[in-house]
Amino acid sequence: MDPRRNPYAPGAGTPPPELAGRDEIIERASIALYRIGTRRAARSLIFHGVRGVGKTVLLQRISLEAENEGCVSVFFEAPEKRSLPAILGPALRTALIRMSRGEAAKRALRKSLGVLASFARSAKIKYQDVEFNVDFSTEPGLADSGDLETDLTDLLMSVGEAAQNRQKVLVLFIDELQYVPEAQLAALISALHRANQKQLPITMIAAGLPQLLGQLGRAKTYAERLFEFVHIGALDRVSARQALRVPAEQEGVVFSENAIEQVIDLTEGYPYFLQEWGKHAWSEASASPITLADVTRATEVAQADLDASFFQVRIDRLTPAEKRYMRAMAELGPGPHRSGEIAKVLGKTNSTVAPVRNRLIAKGMLYSPAHGDTAFTVPLFDRFMRRVMPDPP
Repeated sequence: MDPRRNPYAPGAGTPPPELAGRDEIIERASIALYRIGTRRAARSLIFHGVRGVGKTVLLQRISLEAENEGCVSVFFEAPEKRSLPAILGPALRTALIRMSRGEAAKRALRKSLGVLASFARSAKIKYQDVEFNVDFSTEPGLADSGDLETDLTDLLMSVGEAAQNRQKVLVLFIDELQYVPEAQLAALISALHRANQKQLPITMIAAGLPQLLGQLGRAKTYAERLFEFVHIGALDRVSARQALRVPAEQEGVVFSENAIEQVIDLTEGYPYFLQEWGKHAWSEASASPITLADVTRATEVAQADLDASFFQVRIDRLTPAEKRYMRAMAELGPGPHRSGEIAKVLGKTNSTVAPVRNRLIAKGMLYSPAHGDTAFTVPLFDRFMRRVMPDPP
């Protein structure tokens, strides 16, 4: 069929044409932001889940709706090997500039911009990747101690007070939060906790891989009381059907029932893969309805595309020992698996391969859903490992 009309949108954080099965989560975020804006208690939200479930898309949708409701939102991703001050400072600078439009507002926010200038100067001494500047005089005694927890608390308190004076809610949308080192996470949690105690209108909605829960708990023991943790998983069959069917119907195209069922079975309801299979099924079909035969042909193309891009970019980051560990996991199936069973497949002791497992968790390839268990952070990765490394380890 006409590729110009293909409605499916697989991609990293690309909004799908039909955001199915997430209305309740979006509403929870909306309620939390409303309550914060009216000085009522509400917890920051943390979305956690494996790759391909649409966490980034959710952050983007909620950010857009927050802006429509008059909030000031700043959206950024926490990349690997970057410090929190290096990425948070410019985001807060942007937020303050947006709130300081007009001469009266600029005067009102002068102190907060000065505190940010103090924070930037102090952070540059400790974190070599901090590069942003603020063209305001520093505020002596605020955010300039050199202790990140103290300085970040001063900064978020000042920015929160500025938002309160402007009758705004400031929302930090942070993706890939698991890449923030735990000591820096502790500072962020402490700062948000203090702002929450003062009922200031500043909050965070963040997303990360499943290991983020353990990282937050280790960083601060009270994290579970400060945040509302929301698991984002695969879609149920009803929502998966909707995500696949509705975009096609809007273009006057339908799927046969057995074609839909096959796509859901192959993708296990993961939103990213539903978009990938939908895209290729559309391309393989010559006319409506899209049939099971079209899906069968599309599967070969979809798997090849995923192998060359989505999966391959992840395995390219791994050492030979790490690849063997992942292949041993794949030999056992999709998982989770006991760490001892993986070691047995490798013919080694659990303690011998533990450093490899730890590196894979740090790289975001694996996580531990329970003590002694290991699972892939990327759905369907066991199938890929068996394709790319046919021989068992």
